[in-house]
Amino acid sequence: MKVCTDACLFGAWIGGEVRSTKYEVRNVLDIGTGTGLLSLMLAQQTEAQIDAIEMDESAAEQAGDNFEASPWKERLQIITGDAKLLHLGKKYELIISNPPFFENDLKSEDAKRNLALHSEQLSLQDLLLVIKSHLAANGKFAVLLPYHRKDIFIRSAKLEGFFLAEAVSVKQTHKHNYFRAMLLFSGVEASLLAKEIIIREGEEYSNEFTSLLKDYYLQL
Repeated sequence: MKVCTDACLFGAWIGGEVRSTKYEVRNVLDIGTGTGLLSLMLAQQTEAQIDAIEMDESAAEQAGDNFEASPWKERLQIITGDAKLLHLGKKYELIISNPPFFENDLKSEDAKRNLALHSEQLSLQDLLLVIKSHLAANGKFAVLLPYHRKDIFIRSAKLEGFFLAEAVSVKQTHKHNYFRAMLLFSGVEASLLAKEIIIREGEEYSNEFTSLLKDYYLQL
């Protein structure tokens, strides 16, 4: 799977959230890591131990190679398997996920791309149950979703005892509709912090996008 701009934005955003948090994040769980992008971005910005789950063996192997080649390999661990079946024996202060997209939408002929982009193997409800079983009592979790999945996920999360703390709506330009939502949840109800990020201003990246991604994009 290629590296997508929205995934990079999500990784940079949650990295900033961790740096600014007032509680210590010692352990992070990345559910559906793919080739390890989000875990690597978090490792760059934190001192946490990061466990990354991926069920596709070839993607997990590449994630493992990427971890091994990074300066943070001692704090990164790839776990190959189905997140619904794994019992990791520990709790995490932060869980992150860029989960499968497009429930009930058209499928491509590429089986691996289907697995990555569709929630056939891990539905959003499955994801919530996995999070609930692994999140520490004071923990938070963050997800990147297609914008049109946002409201139903927020309602489902609330039924499981999670409350939306921050919501960032993402659009490509001022002229486009929102296409992604970056959501941060906790087990404590509080005032919602909501904002938007526009990726491009004309032909250039916006100032806010540049500020978030400058530690990762060499050309910024």
